[in-house]
Amino acid sequence: MGRSDQFRALVLAGSRGPEDPVAREAGAVCKAVVPVAGRPMVLRVVSALRASDAVADVTVVGLPEECARDPVVGAGLAEAQAGIVGGAGSPSASVALALSSIAPDKKVLVTTADHALLRAEIVDTFVSAAVAGNADVAIGLVRYDLVTAACPGTRRTVTRFRDGGYCGTNLFAFLSERGRDAVAFWSDIERHRKHPWRIVRSLGPMTLFRYMTGRLSLEEAIKRLSVLTGVRVEAVLLPFGEAAVDVDKPEDLMLAESLAGRSTTH
Repeated sequence: MGRSDQFRALVLAGSRGPEDPVAREAGAVCKAVVPVAGRPMVLRVVSALRASDAVADVTVVGLPEECARDPVVGAGLAEAQAGIVGGAGSPSASVALALSSIAPDKKVLVTTADHALLRAEIVDTFVSAAVAGNADVAIGLVRYDLVTAACPGTRRTVTRFRDGGYCGTNLFAFLSERGRDAVAFWSDIERHRKHPWRIVRSLGPMTLFRYMTGRLSLEEAIKRLSVLTGVRVEAVLLPFGEAAVDVDKPEDLMLAESLAGRSTTH
């Protein structure tokens, strides 16, 4: 992938402060700097993005100044040549703010600082599939059976369609200028991300009825989402169960530690 075709990557690192359950458990100022396998999560994510041939540069969005001043975090971001910009009141608002400073013809990849198991292979697979499609926006998903196979016993939010259950991966690609219009709709999704039926409800009563009766397929949901947002949305199915692991709870931190340790010993 030539540099002109590469993605600008945004890493959302906004903080709920020390009351965040993961930050509180680890005794950290914010979740983004909590270590997994001895390294702050935000640096693990930035390193995975920088190792991808599809990414031209990385910007961390909303990282609290106190965290950015941490010597380990600051040195790691400097070594990766990662920029830091301020965030806004919510993930969608932070994305909209960051996008406003990126040329509209540039493709943008968005992920989160708590995506502690992200690897360049996952990034490359997602980006390749997203670019190969004909969409304005791509959303990364993974089948729930792959998640349970990779992470036995884990509890993840699952959206169950007629053709199976799916988990989000906190990977989003904005592939066109028009695709950026979908950020406004994202605010509704983020409010209800732990309650899939509420997200489906925003797609209309008939779509919700089909979902609640087990008759709605993933393809139908994505088509409806495209109609409502006015942009072409595509779901990218990833073959990596661990791509669905984000660190929202202390038990997620334990899981990430376990899986990260396992990957470094094989």
